[in-house]
Amino acid sequence: MPKVRKFKFCLLFFGLMGVISCNETSEKEDEVQSVDKKAAVETELSVQHIDSADVLITKHKIWKDNKLFKEIIKRDTIPALGDSLQMVEDANGNEHNTKVKKDYEFYITVQ
Repeated sequence: MPKVRKFKFCLLFFGLMGVISCNETSEKEDEVQSVDKKAAVETELSVQHIDSADVLITKHKIWKDNKLFKEIIKRDTIPALGDSLQMVEDANGNEHNTKVKKDYEFYITVQ
C-alpha cells in the first residue's frame, strides 16, 4: 500500500505544479505601454471580415528622432475561417445564439 500512496502523492504534486505553471504563463510577459520613438518600428496586425474572405491588415510605423518617418500599410486577402455559433445578449437582456466570424490567432517571431 505505501507505494500506491506515494504514487498518488507524486501524481497530485505534479498535477498541481502543472496547473500553477499554466497560470503563470498565461499572463502577458512583455506588454508595451509606450513606444520609444527615438528609433523604433511599431507594427499593428488586424483582420477585417468581409463576405467570403478576410483581409489581413499590416501597419508599420517607422519612428526616428521622435518623428514619424514613414507609415506602411499592406492589405492581403486571406481565406475566411467560417462562422461559429455564440450566445449573445441583446439590448433587452435576452440571450440567443448568433453566427460570429471566427478570428485568426497571431503568432509573431521577431529576429
